[in-house]
Amino acid sequence: MTGWDRFAESFLNARVAAEYLPKIVEGFGLTVALALCIVATGLAAGLALALLRSLGVRPVNWLIVFVVDLFRALPPLVVIALLFFGLPAAGLSLSGFASAWLALSLVLMAFTEEIFWAGITAVPKGQWEAARSTGLGFGQTLRSVVLPQALRMTVPPLTNRTIAITKNTALASVVAVPEILGAAQAGVSFAFNPTPLTLGALAYLVLFLPVVVLGRWIETRFAWKR
Repeated sequence: MTGWDRFAESFLNARVAAEYLPKIVEGFGLTVALALCIVATGLAAGLALALLRSLGVRPVNWLIVFVVDLFRALPPLVVIALLFFGLPAAGLSLSGFASAWLALSLVLMAFTEEIFWAGITAVPKGQWEAARSTGLGFGQTLRSVVLPQALRMTVPPLTNRTIAITKNTALASVVAVPEILGAAQAGVSFAFNPTPLTLGALAYLVLFLPVVVLGRWIETRFAWKR
């Protein structure tokens, strides 16, 4: 048996692939659902914190900065493990899916808050003053004048951060969530063959390659031109 034959038998085994493909497909659907939940929750929470920070209440801003810096510093895997294994000690148990969802949403929230805040502070002060001089209140100025400009500037970095965090859904396999990697690892354990990992890699390509291409288009489409 040649080297290529041994490689094909190990990583491209058609019999094993046919047997475990349905599990990988199920994991694919779970990964998509988890990624969508993370993105929706993380972006909404990050924007909410940035808007709250714009009110300029100093104690609140200190608390926001502390929370944001905390979750930016902690590795996502550590946050997932703390929520899944640590909360039961406090009498609160979360499923693996919920732990991964909450942990990665908190990490995404921390990074997107900084991105949204940078966009808000990047809007020239003259825009605020001009809007207020026309009689608009603080909230109206923020909503109608500042946010549209800020959000356009934040689209490229938000796209990159969103893609990066959704790829971290693979970490959910650590807490027994049968997403793509979890399903692939289970297949390897039962089949004693790494072909399910090859299927998992292909599934990630099918899922994330279009996302990366879309992200590149969005960056080009919404690039801020001064």
